Amino acid sequence: MCDFELVTREEWGARPPTDVQTMQDPVPYVIIHHTYQPPACSSSEDCIKAMRWMQDFHQIDRKWNDIGYNFVIGGDGKAYTGRGWSVVGAHSPSYNNQSIGISLIGDWRVELPPPKQIETARKVIDCGVQTGKIRPDYKLFGHQQVRQGTECPGQRLLDEISTWDHFSKTPPFVWVPNEIPT
Repeated sequence: MCDFELVTREEWGARPPTDVQTMQDPVPYVIIHHTYQPPACSSSEDCIKAMRWMQDFHQIDRKWNDIGYNFVIGGDGKAYTGRGWSVVGAHSPSYNNQSIGISLIGDWRVELPPPKQIETARKVIDCGVQTGKIRPDYKLFGHQQVRQGTECPGQRLLDEISTWDHFSKTPPFVWVPNEIPT
């Protein structure tokens, strides 16, 4: 049913999450991200290193429960399980408990991700719809549409996803970070 290679948490060497919160399926939103850092990877070995780096950054530096995204797509064309289906992410405030966050490894402000990376992202979304994890009438957004103050997923990737089915120009709400007084 789901036509892509999925790398499990065990296969990429993930540590256990410090906490898991589940969410009700199917979710109404899919949020697309880029990692910016780590940079793009093209081999499975490099993509696994990127996954471990992200988990360290998210859990140790940011003090999150786990890697922030539900799924991460490598330049090797594989989907890497982050938090997975039905688990609240840490990728888009106010949307985390009602969306699937998919991040494409790399910086996609100027360049477009490789075709196989884009295709796998689309296949993960299709799989979510087919398996009842994502609503058939879901809305698709780039991270910068739902969170003020970020370039994520990069302008080039945002331009690409704006051509996909279910892309929505107007999110129901936008999260604005608290301003720090100067």
